[in-house]
Amino acid sequence: MGRYALYGAIAAGGMATVHLGRLLGPVGFSRTVAIKRLHAQFASDPEFVSMFLDEARLAARIRHPNVVPTLDVVATGGELFLVMEYVPGESIARLSRALRDRNQTIPLRILSAVMAGVLHGLHAAHEAKDERGHPLGIVHRDMSPQNVLVGVDGVARVLDFGVAKAAGRMQTTRDGQIKGKLSYMPPEQLRGATVNRQTDIYAAGVMLWELVTGQRLFTGDNEGAIVAKVLEGRIEPPSQVLFRNLPRNQTIDSGQMRSLEALDRTILHALSMTPEARFATAREMALEIERLISPATGSEVADWVEQVAEDVLSSRAAMVAEIESSASHAVEAREGHVQSVLSAKATLGPGNRSSESLPPQSVTRFDRPASSHAPAAPTSQPVARSSVPLPLEGPPYTQPSSISVSTGTHGTRRADGERRTVVAALVGVLLGASVLATALVWRTSRDRTVADDPPSPASETPAETSPAPPAIADAGLVAVEPAPAVASSPPVTAAPVASPPPTKPSKPGARTPKTPASPAAAPATPTDSCEPPFWYDATGVKRYKPQCLGK
Repeated sequence: MGRYALYGAIAAGGMATVHLGRLLGPVGFSRTVAIKRLHAQFASDPEFVSMFLDEARLAARIRHPNVVPTLDVVATGGELFLVMEYVPGESIARLSRALRDRNQTIPLRILSAVMAGVLHGLHAAHEAKDERGHPLGIVHRDMSPQNVLVGVDGVARVLDFGVAKAAGRMQTTRDGQIKGKLSYMPPEQLRGATVNRQTDIYAAGVMLWELVTGQRLFTGDNEGAIVAKVLEGRIEPPSQVLFRNLPRNQTIDSGQMRSLEALDRTILHALSMTPEARFATAREMALEIERLISPATGSEVADWVEQVAEDVLSSRAAMVAEIESSASHAVEAREGHVQSVLSAKATLGPGNRSSESLPPQSVTRFDRPASSHAPAAPTSQPVARSSVPLPLEGPPYTQPSSISVSTGTHGTRRADGERRTVVAALVGVLLGASVLATALVWRTSRDRTVADDPPSPASETPAETSPAPPAIADAGLVAVEPAPAVASSPPVTAAPVASPPPTKPSKPGARTPKTPASPAAAPATPTDSCEPPFWYDATGVKRYKPQCLGK
């Protein structure tokens, strides 16, 4: 059934069967859950299907440690499944039965802790609100020992809001139809009157009476006899019933006697015939019980549960361990693939990690197991889900996974991208080499041209012209300006590599820096070349030509 594996049944009710299940999530995530499976005769009934969905929507609004949370709803193959948190423990009904078989009663402090927790959970349901903050008016309507689970963690939890009814819900049950267990229904519910939170308080009072006495409050040969006793309303104080039927090997001290007598008033208050005469809220009743009898700690309740239901808990723990072990094999292949993806990402480096994604969550259907303890066999059939979206169609490496939003690519596509990158780099290197070769050829040809022609003032080397005549320097004819950009004056940048050929050593006087040069002795700067009237030395300083100052 989708991402859940369905295993053996652990409980059964009038509307559904509860199975152990396993959530098989991505990257090795898994979790043991309890899955309620609607009976086949009800799954085809639109009214029951609607009620089942209403249960999930209502229960999802209740957030309290004393309420078993609803996790998911799955619709597949014409069946409905309600996924709940799995709580290792035992129901009050089975614990009470085990105590009766041993001629024992529940310790008062354990009783106080369990029933106070139940009432706090009911109060949370009664106070639940919708998204807009409006009260939902949730009433359990089926409170009984079967719907209270005491966990091995010492916490009592209310479960199965299967016949819960909220004011104004879209779907309602048939008029006059009675749902729930008759012996826990108050008179007004049996008469078909409107139910409210006092309905659950009455049911909690019946449970409390039975836990104190170890007996059923309303019994009869048939349903009619039970209904008649409830409507009659004759209820004996539980302490008197306990004293009368107390086993000989058990004694009650004076302190317990006073606590039980005080508890009688609380129980009878909750079992009043009219709703107005009962406790106003479940929380008020819980606080009254805690005031009368100090509740046991969580560890004390846990020890008591394991002591009373040791065999059942051990057997169920072994079943869960076997399920978890077998279910772990179902995700090994997925874990191996994820590890390979992570390893590939590590070798690619940080630059390419955004192009990978994990494989999507596989969706398989688990058919009904052949036996109650055998794991279901998965088949490759898509399922319709009411809350968890199905994965996108397409190749697994191009789908977004459930834990990554980036789009992955297949390994061969990544290799093609790397080859294209290498080819582009090689082409760039070849183009750069060709441009460099062209520049070298052009520069060589230009240097040869400069070597064959007489040097001009603009191309004169800085080593030959940098020493300025003293008269010119004293006259302040040197102007310091920033050198022009290389791109705007390429002849100036190429000037240092050109030098007069050795075959023209005439006019040596121009190379003597300490001898003042006369106009006739300065052939390196012809008087008729004043375009431009300046030149730049090796440091980038602009120097004006002396023969051009008067022009």
